[in-house]
Amino acid sequence: MDREHAVFLLKCHAFAHDDLEHPKMQRGFLGMLRPFNGELVEENFHELMQIIEVLADDLGKPALDREIIACFWSICQLARAWAVYPEGMLRRNGLLTPDQEETIEEWIDMISYAVMVLLEGEGQLEEALWGYREYMKRT
Repeated sequence: MDREHAVFLLKCHAFAHDDLEHPKMQRGFLGMLRPFNGELVEENFHELMQIIEVLADDLGKPALDREIIACFWSICQLARAWAVYPEGMLRRNGLLTPDQEETIEEWIDMISYAVMVLLEGEGQLEEALWGYREYMKRT
């Protein structure tokens, strides 16, 4: 995956792309949560982690692409608000199983941690993806 494709996919996962009818917009990371059809699409999580890896250099630069940061922030904040917080629409309405609640929270934590570490500066990719690599060993 190259940078251009990574940014395109990131925008789709964040529901921030202009093509609202694109399938990745409909069933991407945020799209899978609203409306929620009972399934967390693990492929979306893995794709976001791959996007983070592709954009690692961008995230370590002194001057950041605001659009990229806004997408990651939206993904983490909205997913947390909808699926993790007890008063979020999915939890409040009993749409997630306890396992799904745990899974989405773990995914969001790994995404936000990886982005945070990369924002600290270049050369942090191994640390940023450490939790994800451990997750992959367990699954």
